[in-house]
Amino acid sequence: MAEPLLSVLLPCCNGAATLGLALQSVLSQTFGDFELIFLNDGSTDQSVEIVQSFNDARIRVLGGAERCGLPIRLNQGVAHARGKFIARMDADDICFPQRFEKQLAFLHAHPEVDLLGCRAVVFRGEGETIGLLPFAATHERLCAQPWRNIPLPHPTWMGRRNWFQRHKYRLPEVRRAEDQELLLRSSKDSRFACLEDILLAYRQGPFQLQRTLIARRALLTAQLGMFFMRREWNNAYLALASGVAKMAVDCLCALPGLQKLFFTRMGAPVSESTRQQLIRCFAQYDAHRS
Repeated sequence: MAEPLLSVLLPCCNGAATLGLALQSVLSQTFGDFELIFLNDGSTDQSVEIVQSFNDARIRVLGGAERCGLPIRLNQGVAHARGKFIARMDADDICFPQRFEKQLAFLHAHPEVDLLGCRAVVFRGEGETIGLLPFAATHERLCAQPWRNIPLPHPTWMGRRNWFQRHKYRLPEVRRAEDQELLLRSSKDSRFACLEDILLAYRQGPFQLQRTLIARRALLTAQLGMFFMRREWNNAYLALASGVAKMAVDCLCALPGLQKLFFTRMGAPVSESTRQQLIRCFAQYDAHRS
């Protein structure tokens, strides 16, 4: 296979329940000059068999039976990627058909941009939409509140391969906050951007307090370490205050009837055209399975 323009990294550990739909959405893109690198992180379910059932020459399977963790697998994928550009994808999300085409067009037109995202609609179950993830378009707006987070959802990332080679995932891993740590660490010598087009559907699982608190603590620790190293004392103070406030709200969300508080950041309305786009993705996968 000739070197593709784009390498798509899809890490997976026991994602059989949702993986087929994610794969179908990638392989159905309007832009087809890519390789899909499936990073198997010790799956014990049918994930590998599902990948092989697609029988598409663009798919490469890396990894194996050993559970190494997400950062190691993603660094492995970057090392083996052959494309000039790299895109991220998760095993439980859905790419809308023009995602790669539109993101590549933007990156070609804006060579100063290292990493590009897109807007994402949030859904659960079989396509019930919740809202939209927070959005900011420019590097300045994305990085305006580093003590809070950088709202560039990791499954929407596409960037130049040399950027991913320069900015590897940190080891030991920042558990459940590895992407935010990478964005924060690289923000000073990178340029980020985000398309306003809704090109990805992000699957939201049920609220789980323990997992959420682990992610909050890991991110806060990484933020404080970075801000102390940079002597950004105000950002450190704001990160601490924000982190404590978020964890307090998380604890409230665990009370009966209050889980909806957790999803308030996703409250932007979803258009009917976006809902129909999501429905078509499910229908296309159902047709593939039959």
